[in-house]
Amino acid sequence: MRALWTAGTGMMAQQTNVEVISHNIANMSTTGYKRRRAEFQDLIYQNLRRVGSQSSDTGTALPSGAQVGLGVRTAAIYRVHEQGNLTQTENKFDVAIRGNGFFQVQLPSGDTAYTRDGTFGLSAEGAIVTAEGYPVQPGLTVPANATDVTINANGEVLAKVAGADAPQNVGQIQLAVFANEAGLEAVGDNLLVASGSSGAAQQGAPGAAGFGNVMQGFVETSNVNVVTEITNLITAQRAYEMNSKVITASDEMLSTVAKLR
Repeated sequence: MRALWTAGTGMMAQQTNVEVISHNIANMSTTGYKRRRAEFQDLIYQNLRRVGSQSSDTGTALPSGAQVGLGVRTAAIYRVHEQGNLTQTENKFDVAIRGNGFFQVQLPSGDTAYTRDGTFGLSAEGAIVTAEGYPVQPGLTVPANATDVTINANGEVLAKVAGADAPQNVGQIQLAVFANEAGLEAVGDNLLVASGSSGAAQQGAPGAAGFGNVMQGFVETSNVNVVTEITNLITAQRAYEMNSKVITASDEMLSTVAKLR
């Protein structure tokens, strides 16, 4: 019976759905995390009577035909790039993006990764780095004798140096945007890398056209809505149960056939 296999694909699809939802809930407190959403597509159809085929010698055609669907499959798991809330941290090196863009991070391999997590600090050499110690691009180094650091909305890093009246500009944070943000590949540690689907990174200063501003002393929270996720979880659970009931019903029907004499 096709229903056995069809319901099986439905259970597998809802299992994937629950896994995506559980990942969202697990990261509800992850800085800069963007929730995921599973998308599904129906599988191929088996034509019992093909629509439009000739039904008589006089040229009449079937107006609708007869197709039986063979189930569902996971088409994609999208990343939803909605702005998360901004929360104040009182750390002068924490930076949040308000609007479009990603921070650029240099990996140990020399490649560039991208993140919305602006939890930054200083290395032993005074460079602005991520929580993993990866340098924020372009390389920005705060003087060792700096008494205070200000990062304005345009990403300029201004260091107040002892004995100097005016703050010293040590560089400007650069953001990156992509034609298809959903095409970025997640590699863990709140980092994303470019792919063939995302397109090449377009760099620019915060506040420029198409780029968001930055806010010092804030970080962007996860955009996971717990109420929505729990509602989706209940829906997925019920869909899983209904597919399992289809398998049970199909098994009972086969059992009835097997008992025929």
